[in-house]
Amino acid sequence: MDLVFRDAEVVDGTGGASYRADVAIDGGRIAAIVKEGAAAGCQRPTARRVVDAEGLALSPGFIDMHAHSDLALLRDPDHSAKAAQGVTLEVLGQDGLSYAPVDDRTLAEVRRAITGWNGSGDDIDFDWRTVGGYLDRLDRGIAVNAAYLIPQGTVRMYAVGWDDRPATESELDHMRRLVAEGMEQGAVGMSSGLTYTPGMYAKDAELTELCRVVAGYGGYYCPHHRSYGAGALEAYEEMVRLTREAGCALHLAHATMNFGVNEGRAPELLALLDEALDAGADISLDTYPYTPGCTTLVAVLPSWASEGGPEAVLARLRDDGTAERIRHHLEVIGSDGCHGVPMDWDTIEISGVSEATLTDWVGRRVDGWATARRLLLEDRLGTTILQHVGHEENVRTIMRHRVHTGGSDGILQGLKPHPRAYGTFPQYLGRYVRDLGVLTLEDCVAHLTSRPAARLGLTDRGVVREGNVADLVLFDPATVAAGSTYESPRALPTGIPHVLVNGEFVMEDGRRTSALAGRSVRRAR
Repeated sequence: MDLVFRDAEVVDGTGGASYRADVAIDGGRIAAIVKEGAAAGCQRPTARRVVDAEGLALSPGFIDMHAHSDLALLRDPDHSAKAAQGVTLEVLGQDGLSYAPVDDRTLAEVRRAITGWNGSGDDIDFDWRTVGGYLDRLDRGIAVNAAYLIPQGTVRMYAVGWDDRPATESELDHMRRLVAEGMEQGAVGMSSGLTYTPGMYAKDAELTELCRVVAGYGGYYCPHHRSYGAGALEAYEEMVRLTREAGCALHLAHATMNFGVNEGRAPELLALLDEALDAGADISLDTYPYTPGCTTLVAVLPSWASEGGPEAVLARLRDDGTAERIRHHLEVIGSDGCHGVPMDWDTIEISGVSEATLTDWVGRRVDGWATARRLLLEDRLGTTILQHVGHEENVRTIMRHRVHTGGSDGILQGLKPHPRAYGTFPQYLGRYVRDLGVLTLEDCVAHLTSRPAARLGLTDRGVVREGNVADLVLFDPATVAAGSTYESPRALPTGIPHVLVNGEFVMEDGRRTSALAGRSVRRAR
């Protein structure tokens, strides 16, 4: 054997009771599991290297069902933000906006549109245009594994542009072909960002047609739906109805109930989902264990203000009359980009800027529309924000649900990113399992491993089982904790000494190794 973890407390990802065992690794897979007290004559495995795991829990690697590491994995080979948490697989292409499939025009536009999420990309060689090409690029070696969702907003940008109108039949055919090609090349499903332009311009009939294509390949639809504020329950119900009509599995992205209008209403969301599940719907969801959200400042604008793309947005912001109309929508009516809730500027904290001259704004609250307008113009729409609008009881209620999984929604850009980017998984294990007892350890690990693996259609990951890929985490249940805070958001977690990706140590004795053991994980046909 290559490696044996001796006397580990195995939390195997199934949700069943943990057990003490030796776990042997060979050729990148779990070769043997010998439980304590095994029958006489069953020898303990030996290996070229033996690690004493006494006092440590051994679990499958954690799967981040909502990650924004699309460029970070290429830019930063270290990628300790996720590797140190025990994440061994990230799902990219989220919220309907990413970098494949594209042509030259679309690539330039999407880079501009999500600079606040991923940076400008000036340091990246964009030598791909297709989903398969992007996955091939990941296969050259990355810190952790990655799966990809076809971004519906990018697909619409490619086929239709930035116009707020229904797609023509030929444009719809083009979008169907792009989605089919992406699924054939290994995507696991399709995402949408239905409060982000231009994806939000798609009506239900258009989304249903694209979901039919995804369903034909056994994939799933992952929408950031049309509202997490006013009308949130109606927006959730819309996605359930749409995917049932399309015959497509549904995974609800960062399934929160935010803003004052939704305080205490998480049970209503779960009742809606339970009714659909009991009727045969295929639904799952992910959340992060924090209350604030994180997005770009431009995203909160009304959708009409973003029609035509980034340059058109800047032109409208420069015009005093149009800027006043935007302010009225934000502060009085409630912008669809801000979930239909009138803006409370006190909830908006600047977390990152693109222009170095504006760094003094990071960590400050926005004091009104005049400041927000100035930042949008001077930072050319590259500003990221934290939005302090969540409710702790809603967070705890949703994470207990039977189809819940973990997703960081971690944006790694900015001087002061949301601490969820570096802390989501140890936050679950430390705060919500050990400190608060919201979940048991075995149940929580299942939320973070086998459940997401099942959604992704992966039969050899997500459970500690002989023959499975050795994506594994060893952590100390007594000390595991998120190091990241709102004041020090890039601090690494504690209590996670070892992480294996495809059988190789990417974290060893609490330190990042030089291994680039991650590869693309493609949905089997």
